Amino acid sequence: MPPRRNPSHPLLLVDDEAQALESVAVALEFMGINNVITCQDERKVMDILAGQDIEAVMLDMVMPHRSGEELLGEIILRHPDIPVILATGIGDIPTAIRCIRTGAFDYLTKPLENDQLASVIRRAVDHRELKRQNDLLMHHVLTGSLKRPEAFAAIISRDSKMQTLFKYCEAIAGGNEPVLITGETGVGKELFARAVHASGRRTGEFVGVNVAGLDDHMFSDTLFGHRKGAFTGANEARRGFLEKAAGGTIFLDEIGDLGESLQVKLLRVLQDREFFPLGADQPKPVEARFVVATNKSIETLAGKSGFRQDLYYRLRTHHIHIPPLRERLEDIPLLLEHFLEEASAQFDKPKPAYPPELHQLLKIHSYPGNIRELRSIVLDAVGRHGSRTMSMDAFREHIQGPAPDAAGSSPEEDGRIFAQFASLPTLREAADSLVGEAMLRAGNNQRLAATMLGISAPALNKRLKGH
Repeated sequence: MPPRRNPSHPLLLVDDEAQALESVAVALEFMGINNVITCQDERKVMDILAGQDIEAVMLDMVMPHRSGEELLGEIILRHPDIPVILATGIGDIPTAIRCIRTGAFDYLTKPLENDQLASVIRRAVDHRELKRQNDLLMHHVLTGSLKRPEAFAAIISRDSKMQTLFKYCEAIAGGNEPVLITGETGVGKELFARAVHASGRRTGEFVGVNVAGLDDHMFSDTLFGHRKGAFTGANEARRGFLEKAAGGTIFLDEIGDLGESLQVKLLRVLQDREFFPLGADQPKPVEARFVVATNKSIETLAGKSGFRQDLYYRLRTHHIHIPPLRERLEDIPLLLEHFLEEASAQFDKPKPAYPPELHQLLKIHSYPGNIRELRSIVLDAVGRHGSRTMSMDAFREHIQGPAPDAAGSSPEEDGRIFAQFASLPTLREAADSLVGEAMLRAGNNQRLAATMLGISAPALNKRLKGH
C-alpha cells in the first residue's frame, strides 16, 4: 500500500537552484511531508497553479527571470487563498517584511533550519485547511444542505440545533486539526466522532480507545505500540493504535480523566506530530486525526481541574457540544420508534402499538442518562409487554418512580411537603396548583395528567370544568 500523501494537496517549491530544491524536499520528507512539487523555472509557476490545487507555495526571493516579490503579487491577485512562504537571505529581510505586508504568509531566512521550516509549512497547511472548512461551513449555512447525509444516519434527530452541528461536523471533517466533543453521558459522542470520520472520506480506520484509568505503560503501549524485546514479555512487535489509525481517526474517549503525566505525553505528540514506539529510537509520523471526547463541561476542562490548559487549547481547535435530550424533546418520538424497532427485533416480537399519550409522558422526564437511558426504558418495556398494545406501566415506573411506601418513608420525604412555607396555602389553592402543574407537565393531556395525580380522567375533567 503506497504511503499516504501529506498534505492532501501538494506543496510547490520554487527555486532556480536544483540542489536547494532537493535539500528542502528531502528535509520535508523526513518530517513526514511527502507531497511536494519542485519548480526551477519561476515562469512556469502560474501555469502550475492554474492546472491543479496547490496547498502552499515556497518561493525563493532571488531568481533570474522574475523576483519572488513580483511573483508573489501575481499569486495573491489570482490565487488569494494559497499561502506563500518566502525564502530569503539575511540581506533581503526588509524586502521580505514588505512582502508580508503585501500578503505573504511568512518568510524564512537561508540557510533554512529544519525545525523552523517544519513549523512554518505546517502552519501554512493548517491555515489553508481552516480556510477551506470555513468556506464549506458558510456554504452549508447558505444552502442548508449536507453533502454526505449518510455519514449522520446513525444519529436520530430532527432538532435544529443538531442539524446545525451536522453541518459544522461536515465543514471541519476534511481537516487534520483536533476535534473536542463534549456532552453529558449518553448523548452520543462516539457517534459524532464516527460521523466526523465518515464525512472526511478518510482512507484509514476509525480507532477508538477509552483513556480513563490508563497508567503510563498501558497508555504508551496502547497508543504507540512496542518493538520486540522492549520490555519483559514483549516477544513480538505490536503496532499501537496511532499507527493502526494512520490515514484515519484516533478517538480518545474520557479525555478529561487523563492523568497529568499522560497529558504531557499527548501534548508532545500533538506538537511534534510524531511518536516513539516503546523500545524504538526512531520516531514515526502521526498520520491520524485526533478526535477526543469528555462528559466534563468545557469550563471545567479550561479551569482548575487538573487538566493542562496548553493541552486543552491544542485539543479544542474545533469544538462540538452535543445538547442533552431534555433540550431536544422533539426527537423523542423518532427515538421511540427507532428503539421500538430495535427492541422488537431483539426480542423477536412484533413491533407493539402504544397509547398516544406515551409521547407526552416521555417528554416530562429529565433523562440524566440521555439517549442511552431512553433506549434502556424502551427495551425493558418491550421485554415486559405481552399484549397487543404496550402498557405505559413500565415507562411510568421509570419516570415517576414506584408508588411510595408509607412504612418506609420519612416525614421529610412525604409528610412535610409544605414545611418551607411560612403560611400554608388553602386546600383549594394547593389542589389548583397541583392540577395546573400536572396539566403543564402533561402538555394539557388530561388522561396523562390524571395518571400523575392518581385520580380518574373524569374526576380531573370535572375539576377543570369547575374552574
